[in-house]
Amino acid sequence: MNNTAHVPFMDLVTPHARLAEDLSKVFEEVLRTGMFVGGPMVEGFERDFARFCGTRHCVGVASGTDALRFALIASGVRKGHTVLTVPNTFIATTEAITQAGAAPDFVDIDEQTYNMDSEKLLRYLEKHCRVDARTGRAVNKKTGRPVTAVIPVHLYGQTADMDSILDISQRYNLTVIEDACQAHGAEYFSAKGGRWRRAGSMGRIAAFSFYPGKNLGALGEGGGVTTDDDEIAVKIRMLRDHGQSQKYVHEFEGYNGRLDALQAGLLGVKLKHLPQWNAKRRENALRYNELLSGIEGVIVPYEPGYSRGVYHLYVVVVTERDALREYLTTNGLSTGLHYPVPLHLQKAYSRLGYKNGAFPVAEKTAKGLLSLPMYPELTEDQQEKVAEKLSEFMTSKESAMTGTS
Repeated sequence: MNNTAHVPFMDLVTPHARLAEDLSKVFEEVLRTGMFVGGPMVEGFERDFARFCGTRHCVGVASGTDALRFALIASGVRKGHTVLTVPNTFIATTEAITQAGAAPDFVDIDEQTYNMDSEKLLRYLEKHCRVDARTGRAVNKKTGRPVTAVIPVHLYGQTADMDSILDISQRYNLTVIEDACQAHGAEYFSAKGGRWRRAGSMGRIAAFSFYPGKNLGALGEGGGVTTDDDEIAVKIRMLRDHGQSQKYVHEFEGYNGRLDALQAGLLGVKLKHLPQWNAKRRENALRYNELLSGIEGVIVPYEPGYSRGVYHLYVVVVTERDALREYLTTNGLSTGLHYPVPLHLQKAYSRLGYKNGAFPVAEKTAKGLLSLPMYPELTEDQQEKVAEKLSEFMTSKESAMTGTS
């Protein structure tokens, strides 16, 4: 093994080089037909991705943020509402809430999965809310705002505990919108339904991002909304296209949020390879688990029995994270941080009034999380090098603390 070789955090070159001929054909077809926006490529990808997720509809949009925003608006979320989500997610989740006119609020996460803790969701609704006798919805006692929706985030490619979240949401008349932006192909075993279900098929609506680094990534920006609700799908198709029901007939003010034909065609090529790529990610995650098990101070990802994760990211929690990251970088190993500052502590949300200690599990996790290299093309040698250097650092720190050498 070459100990001086660089291990990138992700590889966006190799898979595209392997698919260059098929991807180039898409570009040539777009040039030949002049169908740059909408048309058969977009419709074909929407049909295929809906089938992949197990839903009736997929609506292609310009980004994952658009997907979340349009999902919220189409479901009736508006000014004066509160939408619940987790504090350990990318800001796009909460940006979409505020851009739909609502206010975000947070529920802490499960200490093992880092996804929404359904018991804490129930506690929020029972402790901080009263139930409106007319609507059956929870109303926050402090703000007076009705809580109308919840966004569980399938973080790092692993599904949240959807049976519990759906059950609680039904009791309180909440719309469930899955943030599946990191979970293309992830699966959840629904004990209630007695079957495995794909991310994006369980809530009323789900949002996906096709940003280049995702498990299914475009060669630029892109997103999609999946749903079984015919009316929701129709409304999102209008929202993405200036509120048009037909050319120059505007039912309401919308947005310019379309998925262009080129990106849809490229995604269609890559979708055929997604199951194989996800399987490789799972193999790599299992190998990491074996290589890193037993290293003092390293917590590997936990996968509950109800989940088949697709490991968009492989995130460990470690002691002395920043020093470890610097050591790995010095040794040619690239890493990432997803996400080092929980949203309730970001300046952007200082108006919500949260301080340190408000969501202790999310805060504790954020201090130690470290994303290791993860992609289908990651080799055994590369993983062994990551594990070797990680072990070297942790062992040296342990020796320094105990005074051994």
